[in-house]
Amino acid sequence: MAGRQLVVFDFDWSMADQDTDRWIFEVNAPDIRRKMEDLESSVQWTDLVAQSLLEGYEKGIKRKDIEHALKIIPYHPAMVRAVTTLKARGNTTFLCLSNANSVFISTILQEKGLDTLFEEIITNPAEWDTSGLLKLRRRIDPEGPQHGCKIGCSPNMCKGEELDAFLARHDSTYDRIIYVGDGSNDFCPVLHLRSQDIVCCRTFGGLPKRIARDGERFGLKCQVKYWTGAWELEEIFNTL
Repeated sequence: MAGRQLVVFDFDWSMADQDTDRWIFEVNAPDIRRKMEDLESSVQWTDLVAQSLLEGYEKGIKRKDIEHALKIIPYHPAMVRAVTTLKARGNTTFLCLSNANSVFISTILQEKGLDTLFEEIITNPAEWDTSGLLKLRRRIDPEGPQHGCKIGCSPNMCKGEELDAFLARHDSTYDRIIYVGDGSNDFCPVLHLRSQDIVCCRTFGGLPKRIARDGERFGLKCQVKYWTGAWELEEIFNTL
């Protein structure tokens, strides 16, 4: 195993086997879920989720309904085994870098007994108000300075910048970084990895397409390992 290593996880479709934003409405309000599908191309995604949470609240969806949906989200036992076994071996720090939100992620991690897994969870902030409305906002305020990413990150967050900032904040030099992702917005941080680093790329989603199409053109340096099911990611982790 490398001397000191950092494992960076995206969350939706990388750690959980679903998209948290869509899942809670598929469970509780399919009509809102359909509206999200129709509006996705015209409204920034984090703003759309916030808008949908408000609509659900006004239609009577309660905090307990959202929390129940999060607690039953598909989440493979092999994923729990993979991360707990690797952390128990020592010398590995875990970072979550996700476009979901703090409440969704923390609720699921607590349900799975993984609430102490991550050193940091970098995501969109959310909090429950006293009436039971989940208030969500972008990590980067749309009224303030914006990131300058040209690779394809969402307006709410540049994952490459966030990874660099985490490393600077912790004054950390890791012998190896392992990035686990699936989406096209995971391509930017993967470009920040070195030749000794690894991206564990899920075989469906935008990331494998970006790697195949743009990896060479953008100077991708890291090793690429592909996985489909969590048991395959567990196999990879067992070799680290």
